[in-house]
Amino acid sequence: MDSGLSLSITQVDAFTDRPFAGNPAAVCLLPSEREASWMQLVAREMNLAETAFLVRRPDGFGLRWFTPTVEVDLCGHATLASAHVLWEEGHLSAGETARFHTRSGLLTAARRDGRIWLDFPALPETPAEPPEDLARALGVPIRHFGVNPIDSLAEVDSEKTLLGLRPDLVALRRLGGRGLIVTCQGRSEKGYDFASRFFAPGAGIDEDPVTGSAHCCLGPFWAKRLGRTEMTGYQASARGGFVTVRCRGERVELGGNAVTVLRGTLLDSPS
Repeated sequence: MDSGLSLSITQVDAFTDRPFAGNPAAVCLLPSEREASWMQLVAREMNLAETAFLVRRPDGFGLRWFTPTVEVDLCGHATLASAHVLWEEGHLSAGETARFHTRSGLLTAARRDGRIWLDFPALPETPAEPPEDLARALGVPIRHFGVNPIDSLAEVDSEKTLLGLRPDLVALRRLGGRGLIVTCQGRSEKGYDFASRFFAPGAGIDEDPVTGSAHCCLGPFWAKRLGRTEMTGYQASARGGFVTVRCRGERVELGGNAVTVLRGTLLDSPS
């Protein structure tokens, strides 16, 4: 490949309506497929929770997601960021649905009611016995524990407990899977129905700011607890962000906003 080739790359804050909040993702639209090893190097260079790579197809876009250390099977905030970039930069018309072909099947994004809505698979948890050292790693009692195909979920007793977590990340890394969702019931007077935090040290992310895909699990979990199909979740990281969740059987709609904060040029080099 010509060493003089350059590619545009855009950094977007997802699940927020203001810059420097929510979850940042880099989005790179490629003219053709590239090697996974090259994409991993770019993701490591960007050093964000996720870097998304898009390649146009006749019926949409191929989409792959990379943390600084691994490729992942599902990512909400980088999908939302990708759709935002496609509309903002004119790759899709304003009313056109974004179609993404991914390792988790076909995912779509549409703009409605002033938000971007992602159509994702529901990933409900199955109750299980917590690992023996999990409570010790979190430093707090666990009210409920469950697992789904990619993550584990632990419920704690209150938002005060959730906010005060200082987990042993080395111990969490040994749990396996992508990461651990920790959640509690929210405070309706603050405008959200449940709160969460997400830890994925095994995937190179000690704590993710706002994890859209975790809400594919959180939505069904809290729908059963609260008897509702539409809820608002708050991810209580240092940056913080809100995700609106609509449970639709085997699918979950995730709603949020996005803000572009940076546009740059990636100076490519031979593979």
